Amino acid sequence: MKIALVSPYDFAYPGGVTVHIANLADQFTRWGHQVKILTPLSTTSTDFPQDVIPFGRPVPIPSGGSTARLSLSVWQRPRIKALLRREAFDIVHIHEPLAPFLPLFVLQLSESVNIGTFHAFHGSGRMYKFTKPLLRRWFRKLAGRIVVSQAALSFIGSHFPGEYQIIPNGIDVGHFSADVPPISDLQDGKINILFVGRLEKRKGLKYLLAAFSSLKWEWPNLRLLVVGPGNLDEDSYAVLSQRNVQDVVFLGSVSRAELPRYYRTADIFCAPATGKESFGIVLLEAMAAGKPIVASNIDGYSSVVSHGKEGLLVEPRSEESLAKALVTLIANPELRHEMGILSRSKAEGFRWEKVAGMVMEHYTNHLKKAS
Repeated sequence: MKIALVSPYDFAYPGGVTVHIANLADQFTRWGHQVKILTPLSTTSTDFPQDVIPFGRPVPIPSGGSTARLSLSVWQRPRIKALLRREAFDIVHIHEPLAPFLPLFVLQLSESVNIGTFHAFHGSGRMYKFTKPLLRRWFRKLAGRIVVSQAALSFIGSHFPGEYQIIPNGIDVGHFSADVPPISDLQDGKINILFVGRLEKRKGLKYLLAAFSSLKWEWPNLRLLVVGPGNLDEDSYAVLSQRNVQDVVFLGSVSRAELPRYYRTADIFCAPATGKESFGIVLLEAMAAGKPIVASNIDGYSSVVSHGKEGLLVEPRSEESLAKALVTLIANPELRHEMGILSRSKAEGFRWEKVAGMVMEHYTNHLKKAS
């Protein structure tokens, strides 16, 4: 089968959608299919494991409390048209198919069986509100529609009602459960709490910093590890300076190869995001590593973690709720161990082999309908 996977976002910049696409491509290629990835690209490097075809350089655009790196290169339209005609793909799988401009152009021009995956959960949906009359025509060109969670379904379905199949994100269980050595400098007897994510306001780091600062008085043997790109917001800086918080280690970006070592080093994983998360890939990573979770009780996260089983879900934007849940795990190593075992077991259900198999079945069903 000839498959095109279309990314709306810069493939050179790590993110949930690009990682999803890369893993689908890898799995499909292992199964003998021909896969090409169409994507904006900010680098001239060709050091990608998959067959990547760049279409325009991305620019950062604020979106849903985050920053989307999209291509606005409208002059790429003739190149897109020529490629689609030349390749004659069996399946064109477009991620965020109504996003500007590459996904939308591909959807407009494709004469293949078009599949769309909707990842986002952006709350207000202002873009769809004003562009829906224009987009509805192209939405109808999607033979198959996938959403990664119930939260994503609620969002896109409220604007574009229709038939959707929920197929979750996947995880490379073997990569994150590997028996790798922990970071030796951080193995000094302290209890390590790990945060992984971009340093954006919606990831809720300021609430974790505040909770951590209050816990340090009673539990001086704590340390907070912060992994992820970006710069701290003013509120987080204020918490650090005003409360003189100690034992917070900012590690910046960590390569995918090294990331499992940080999960291995952690005793507790914490994801205090405030909302607008359609899924919890970092939760799956921590679960595959066998770690107990403390996370905000938001739609995207509650679809991954069951409260009281793999971890504890808490009220979003609440320093007090975070601190209470963290203390429960800090004070109870046996509970941490039990939740870690359940986390590891549940992660098995999200292996990429299973997720890619569901996507491939979706493809074949729609190819049969089109034949």
